Parts: sequence; C-alpha cells; structure tokens
Amino acid sequence: MTAENAIARFRRDITLGALLKGALAVGAVLVLLLHFLPLPAAINPSLLLMLLVVVWVVLWYGTMKSSRLAAESSTLIASGMLEQAETQIEQSLRAFSMSRSVKSLGLLNLALLRLAQKRWPDTALLCRELLASRGPMPEHVSKSGRLMLADSLLEMRDLRAAHDALTGLYRHRLSLSESLHLLRVQSDYLAAIGAWGELMRDVENKVSLAEIMPPQHGARLQAILALAAKQTGQAEWANWLRRRVELLVDVRELVAARPLLGQLWET
Repeated sequence: MTAENAIARFRRDITLGALLKGALAVGAVLVLLLHFLPLPAAINPSLLLMLLVVVWVVLWYGTMKSSRLAAESSTLIASGMLEQAETQIEQSLRAFSMSRSVKSLGLLNLALLRLAQKRWPDTALLCRELLASRGPMPEHVSKSGRLMLADSLLEMRDLRAAHDALTGLYRHRLSLSESLHLLRVQSDYLAAIGAWGELMRDVENKVSLAEIMPPQHGARLQAILALAAKQTGQAEWANWLRRRVELLVDVRELVAARPLLGQLWET
C-alpha cells in the first residue's frame, strides 16, 4: 500500500466513522422517542433499539479486530519481520474502524515501517498527515509522529523542517523510549549544523543513555559525541568514545550511513 493510498483510506474511514456514529446516536434518540408516541402494533420500538445495538456491536467488533492487528504490527516491526508487518498493517488499514485512535495507530505503524525500510519521503508524508489531522488524537501517536518526522527530515537533509518538528516535542512529557529517540535525533541534528559544544554538554549522561540503546543506535550516538569531542579539542573523550564504538559495530557501515563520522578514522 502506497503512502498516498493509505492517507486517502485514513481520511475516508475517519469521515465515514464520524457519520456512522452520529447516525447511530440520532437513531437511538428517535427510537427512544417512539416509546412515547402512539404507534401501530406492527412497529416495536424495543425491537428497533435492539437492531441498532446489534449494528453497533458488529461495527465495534471490526474496530477491535483492527486494533489487534495494529497492536501486533508494532511488535513485528520491532522484531525485524518487516514483510509480515507490511501485510498486517495493510489489513489493519483496509479494515473498517469506528475509532479515530485505531486508524491513527495503523497509519503510525505504516510510518514506522517505512522508517525501518529507509523510505524517508513516505515516512515524512505519513507523519505530516497524522499531525495535521483534526480532532482528538492519542498523545503517544502525536509524539511518535513528531519524532519520526524529524528523523526522516534529517535523512532528507531538510534541517529547518527537522528543527521545527523537534521544537514541537519540548512541551510534551516523554517516556524513556521516547526520550532516547529524541536524544538520537537531536544529536544527529546538532552534528549536522556543527553545534559541537552543545553536543558535549552533559556528555556523561548522554553516554549513560547510549548504553541502554540498541547497539547500532548507541554506537552512532557515541560516534557523534566522539566527533564533537574531537572538534572541541577534548582528545581523551574522543579516543575513549571512538574505541567504544569500534567494539560495538563495524565502523565502515557506520561511516557509510553517516559520512561525517569518517573524520574519526581518517588515519
């Protein structure tokens, strides 16, 4: 499913879901009013009300099914099972849901998948749609969307837009995993603009946080800090951090992903 198709389906389902909920609510009120009106014996308001309840239950069963698919998708992505996640996410997005939160989670998972696949423009497009969506949205969807938007924009070298996305996160309370993600993206941004002094601020705490990240992410953060130390004339920090990075990952792959870090192994 392309990002454009996913967005079109998301918008359609949100609109249709709102209309259906409104229609069911109006129908329930009208049926209740029928109890106070003289009606032919063939019209049973209680039976009509039961019919509305059945319709509501069927629709919410589909919503719960879509919610389960969306929840399982994030686990598959975290496990690296991207093809299975693609199938699951597409099923989740194609399934009708009455809940805006469930549809938002499905679109968020697709953005997460595209980020894992390094399809940066698709990730940015999906995240922007989530953040521009009107109506209530779970806070964790908004925060994750901003983090992934900033991440993808940095990969696309759109530094101004990445800065704007990061700025929107500072007014939120973040979980530990969200704080770690923000630290990674923020460090990438500071390295891209050459803010080496800012990177070295509170470096001990940043190194401690890097230790609880997945090895690839922790190594990249420590490599950025090593480069910041080198640029600010702190050779002891630079050498120590560089050796730690060499123990964690293949530095050739690291430099291929972030050519700027090649300065650490110039000799």
